[in-house]
Amino acid sequence: MERKRVVVGMSGGVDSAVSALLLKEQGYDVVGLFMHNWEETEEGGACTSADDWEDARNVASKIGIPIYSVNFAKEYMDRVFSYFLSEYEAGRTPNPDVLCNREIKFDAFARYAKELGADYIATGHYCDITHDAPSSSGKTTHLLKACDESKDQTYFLNQVSASQLSNVIFPLGKLRKTEVRRIAEERDLTAVAKKKDSTGICFIGERNFKKFLMNYLPAKPGNIVDETGVVLGRHDGLMYYTLGQRRGLGIGGKADYENARWFVVHKDLKRNELVVSCGEDDKLFSSSLITPSINFIGDAPQADEFDCYAKTRYRQPDQACHVRITDRSVFSAEVTFVAPQRAVTPGQYVVLYDGNRCLGGGVIDFARH
Repeated sequence: MERKRVVVGMSGGVDSAVSALLLKEQGYDVVGLFMHNWEETEEGGACTSADDWEDARNVASKIGIPIYSVNFAKEYMDRVFSYFLSEYEAGRTPNPDVLCNREIKFDAFARYAKELGADYIATGHYCDITHDAPSSSGKTTHLLKACDESKDQTYFLNQVSASQLSNVIFPLGKLRKTEVRRIAEERDLTAVAKKKDSTGICFIGERNFKKFLMNYLPAKPGNIVDETGVVLGRHDGLMYYTLGQRRGLGIGGKADYENARWFVVHKDLKRNELVVSCGEDDKLFSSSLITPSINFIGDAPQADEFDCYAKTRYRQPDQACHVRITDRSVFSAEVTFVAPQRAVTPGQYVVLYDGNRCLGGGVIDFARH
């Protein structure tokens, strides 16, 4: 019987390395594929793509599988980074990792993998997947949380479609991170066994975020004001601040104000003013939010209103909520929380859950207090 071919996205980290190893041990014909998604042009940049490629090659050699590299820098620039910049320019806070999954890892990568003869693709994401038995309407794919909920990455996959997931394997879905590292050590994958987890966005790396953004968007300094309009200081540009931010405002110790910390409550784009408040952060809590379009992974709910759980940021515990679909043609919706949520940020994603299943998610347009 001919073995099924799986093309594994190998990043040079321990998760994708163990994914490839496990698939080979399960009898698949495994091929590694490393993606170059960013071409560093700034001197002293911290993107570790070259080192990661070397680690991926070492792992592939150790496991005994072929590995190739592919350059998706143009696709990333056109389909992810341009959106990233436009959102910041509009005063919002985007999450490019979500878009990267939809546009690159489960689209451009998947199509390239097919050219390599892939029956399946696999990644080192911490999540799981199930497929309903085929019916007259075809099979239905469900995205599930990982066994290790502290590492669960379904939040970042909320914009991927069921069709994109139909031929995907997530080998780490039922493993904990400690087990993954143990497997790497036992199989002598020394290049990655104790390698530090990557954090943040590769094209920024360890650099100062503000300095990085200045290379692409012109800074527009303006006033920092309190909620009555009193000028307290100057900001470097609204795009450098997020709702709820407390550090880096440079306005501590103001006379006539209580001795408490300041935090960002609003970004006034028309006036180019950063609005801050002092003391209690009640003003940051929202009872509901609006999303212009929910991407449902699998069948959309038949009812226009339903109860479920939601996250408005990664690692946040699930929050009970009520969803009311306002337009089924695009699945725009209002999400109302049982308990008000702090710093619900436009540009980020609200991701819906029904128990262990990730239903999908949508971009947060605005929050209501």
